[in-house]
Amino acid sequence: MTAPRTIPFNKPFIAGKELFYIAQAVTLGNIGGDGHFTKACGRLMEERFGVEHVLLTPSCTAALEMAALMFDLREGDEVIMPSFTFVSTANAVALRGARPVFVDIRPDTLNLDESLIERAITPSTRAIFPVHYAGVACEMDAIMAIADAHGLHVIEDAAQGVHSRYKGRALGSIGHLGCYSFHETKNYICGEGGALCVNDRLLLDRAEIIRDKGTNRRQFFRGQVDKYTWVDIGSSYVPSEIVSAFLYGQLEMLDAIRDRRRENYAFYHGRLAELEAEGLLRRPVVPRHCETNYHMYYILLPSQDVRDGLLKHLHAAGIGAVFHYVPLHSSPLGIKLGGDPSALPVTSELSGRLLRLPLFYEITPEEQEQVCGEIQRFLRANHPATTAATRSWPVNPDVVEIGGAADG
Repeated sequence: MTAPRTIPFNKPFIAGKELFYIAQAVTLGNIGGDGHFTKACGRLMEERFGVEHVLLTPSCTAALEMAALMFDLREGDEVIMPSFTFVSTANAVALRGARPVFVDIRPDTLNLDESLIERAITPSTRAIFPVHYAGVACEMDAIMAIADAHGLHVIEDAAQGVHSRYKGRALGSIGHLGCYSFHETKNYICGEGGALCVNDRLLLDRAEIIRDKGTNRRQFFRGQVDKYTWVDIGSSYVPSEIVSAFLYGQLEMLDAIRDRRRENYAFYHGRLAELEAEGLLRRPVVPRHCETNYHMYYILLPSQDVRDGLLKHLHAAGIGAVFHYVPLHSSPLGIKLGGDPSALPVTSELSGRLLRLPLFYEITPEEQEQVCGEIQRFLRANHPATTAATRSWPVNPDVVEIGGAADG
């Protein structure tokens, strides 16, 4: 019997001139950081995404930590965010002694539920960290209006949202600050990398200082001061020029990479439509006013038992599907910081039903067909009576399209 073909969850890739640019960076003689390619990456994103200023960082985690430093978060402060996010979102706050305040997610997009934000605001609230899950935008108009009314800062965690848009505006360009990721699991990669989007010109000087170990070295290089020195707290938040050179090769291919992922996403979406119609799963939801970057394709199963059974089945077939975040409000440190494991019912329920499918630049239709075939085989054989459960999941057809991934 032939062994099942192994399909990884993710696979790094070369899309253009990445390796050539790495060699060029070495030839130019500056591989330490903030050289030709680091600056070129920033300029490219500023122009394409309409961001005031983009500063590359070693990771999105570093960008989030910079944001917390820039707004002087400290003990006693509170920051509103979803529990359904990667730990870096909360760590950036907790490292400053502030407390993450977890709010439930929407059942359609799995993003921070904007209708629940105001009731979580207290006199100690300083900021809101919306997280754009799966490259689909949070409802940023409502979030920014709430922030303006209460004098709060908004830091977009757009780790998954590079080249996605909300009502025509690039994610990361809407809040006071935005944070990108170029980790190898993202759409545009350099192994580990990130960026801080500075959308308020008044924040730029301090962002540069914090990024460069608390010194005003950038001002010195521009001739604005006659020597540089230690002027603020900060850390080493400048990426290697070699990393930036690789990234520039990817960013040159922004649209081509997005278009390839759109084809992959559309394959899954069309192939799994019948199973959704049968009530065996639910496909992703993208609001009509959002343009996704096709970062992720996930399915929601009727229960955690079904999800776990399907995951085991796929792994046995050599398919690298994965579940996603364990909600932070029920984690050991989340509880210690005030999280209530019995709270946030939508987060708790849907996080246990979610399964991410392999989706990467070089995945083939044959591989995707194998994934979909195994999903169909398992669900129809083992869980034919799940229709009522899945069809009861709330989706408002006047607001969203089921998987209606708008072209970016």
